Amino acid sequence: MARNHAQFRRSLTRLALVAGAATLAFSAGEALAQRKSASAFVPGSGKLIDYVSDDFEDESWTFIHNHPKSSREQDQAVRYPRGESSNGRWVEGPERGQPDQIELIPTPRGGLAGSRQALLLRTLNSGVPGYNSNDVQQDDLVANVIPRLGTGIPVGERPSFTLRVYLPPYEQWENRSGPHFGIRASTSTNVTEKKGGFFATTSTTNEPYWPGMWIHHRTGGTKTVNGKKQDSSPSAYIAIRANSRGQDYRAMDINQLGWWTFGMSFSPDGMVHYYARPGVEDLTAADHIASETPYSYAAKSFRTYFVNVCNHNNGRSWSTPFVIDDPKVYVVNSQRVENIVARKVQMDERRAASQAEAARRRAEAQAKSEERRLQQQTQQQSQRSSGQQPGRTASRQRSSR
Repeated sequence: MARNHAQFRRSLTRLALVAGAATLAFSAGEALAQRKSASAFVPGSGKLIDYVSDDFEDESWTFIHNHPKSSREQDQAVRYPRGESSNGRWVEGPERGQPDQIELIPTPRGGLAGSRQALLLRTLNSGVPGYNSNDVQQDDLVANVIPRLGTGIPVGERPSFTLRVYLPPYEQWENRSGPHFGIRASTSTNVTEKKGGFFATTSTTNEPYWPGMWIHHRTGGTKTVNGKKQDSSPSAYIAIRANSRGQDYRAMDINQLGWWTFGMSFSPDGMVHYYARPGVEDLTAADHIASETPYSYAAKSFRTYFVNVCNHNNGRSWSTPFVIDDPKVYVVNSQRVENIVARKVQMDERRAASQAEAARRRAEAQAKSEERRLQQQTQQQSQRSSGQQPGRTASRQRSSR
């Protein structure tokens, strides 16, 4: 039954991607009513968990693509080994695979103070590898939170994450109306269901789901309305995934491009809180745009965060070149997570020291082997120059005479 729930939400995802703005038929009044929550708190509150964050400033940072991509959402195929970053903090998503272009670039103008590098994300061949579906598909870049921590973060500890996203000029956007980029979370809840008839039993399963924010684009241009031609400029807005009925809805217009700051927080009552603002300044309470229980689920645990890159999967249309920077995870009640990180760091240090010692011993053995080889070579050359047969000593030559 848990599989049926997951398939239902994936169906909603595909419908939202294909239908675009048409799926956002959710009244503004209802959206506004969902925005208020006493349990909301600002993403970035509490202790920074650097162990599952990144700043992309390491010059050696790179992403190793292990093509072909995974596409479990479409054809149940997870293709191992999955792609991953050199620092182990990012992985290819099993559901849809990673963007085709994941590349460090100089931080676009207006970025965070001190930021020298940020991460460019674009994709061309989304969906099932080798197949052009001619519809909107998406690729994922997933933060490697659970494998690094070994656990999710219960909402009672009040986790959150923040992310800076650069929105390029409209002339660089893919020429398509609909969703272009997603800022998402993976959360889980407990689902209890009855099985059987009169003597029914109940079972409880831990069920993942994926709330978030979508950046939608409207291409503009000349359109005919009621027989009259009207010109409109390109524009964009933020849509929330999702309300209690599993529907996406438009929540905020994007009135300027360039850098934006996004964040999501997860409160002990199971609600998900959405924040966004233009610029790179830290989020505040004034940047709260929605609070929801998506799909009527009360979150129990924050599992990870990720981004989606969407395009028209026809083999020709590159996605919009979005840039991300400074993804960070925070926890208010952080002692448990801090203890986990401390143990993980100690293990990493011991592992690194062991690997360094093993490398030193290998290098030492290689050096000794090379030294013996050179000694033998020198000895052979000396013997040749003195008329001796290589490998025979002078005493053996005298005994032969």
